[in-house]
Amino acid sequence: MSLEWQARSGSLAWSNPVARWWGLLTLVSSINIAVWFVLYRELPLPSAGAAGNASSVGMMLLFCAAYVFGCAFRSFLPRADVQRICLFDTWLSSVMVGRSVATVAEIAFVAQWAILLFQVGSMTRAETVVNIAWVIVPLILIAECLSWYAVLTRNYLGNAIENSLWAVAFFAIGVALCRLLPEFHGVARLVLAVSIAGIVAYLAFLMTIDVPMYLKRWRTGDAGGDKRLTPREGLRDVRTRWVVTHDIAEWKEEMAWMALYFSLAVWSSLALCVVYSMEHHLPPYRTGAASVSSTAAPVAALQR
Repeated sequence: MSLEWQARSGSLAWSNPVARWWGLLTLVSSINIAVWFVLYRELPLPSAGAAGNASSVGMMLLFCAAYVFGCAFRSFLPRADVQRICLFDTWLSSVMVGRSVATVAEIAFVAQWAILLFQVGSMTRAETVVNIAWVIVPLILIAECLSWYAVLTRNYLGNAIENSLWAVAFFAIGVALCRLLPEFHGVARLVLAVSIAGIVAYLAFLMTIDVPMYLKRWRTGDAGGDKRLTPREGLRDVRTRWVVTHDIAEWKEEMAWMALYFSLAVWSSLALCVVYSMEHHLPPYRTGAASVSSTAAPVAALQR
């Protein structure tokens, strides 16, 4: 079966803003990969037959690798799924390949959050945090199914609902982090506060820019008579058709979210590994630690 592709514009010259944007994506992704290798070397990893925290750190690094390398792949070979556009004429630019990589990477990312929340929620006996840890992965699995529906059928409504579910998931994560704030002080509380601020900014972006963009595309697409595909038709389409374009007009709405996603989101994935590996350093920052230590001496004296 022959592959179908088109070219809509000329060369990817450095004078083209798309080329500079792509250069930035590749630079940031290369640095992200280098940082992951540093973490792999520095963080405690399990030896043969080892268990406990070291093996859990190894799992976090594995999930982080799926996200870091998956986002790097999408940076090196950018594409917009529903539009079927890409920068380079290669089968690796097909939506089938790219969307599959993105699905694995995004599930791995939310799994990192679930593992961390379960760890800290169990440590602090915060039932709300533990429950949220169990909920967010199934929620994102549903979001990924909607993403595939949008890609196969070329219906942007699926993207709008998908990103709304991401907003719900991260709203829940924000609630979990707010629940943990009273449990810690010092640097640990500062890290929680910064994380909450980052989530608030992400939610604002989703609800004021990202989701409205997809809803607008859905409405204008319907009004313009854009052809919808059945899932079966779409399955063949994502495997066999891609359109090479370097036109800034076709990429401008993708550039902002891709730049933020392949930088800030990846940095948060790397940071989750670091925070998770510091489990044994958290007890001194517990707000209950001082009261426990203050009562320990009198109790010990009475026992003597």
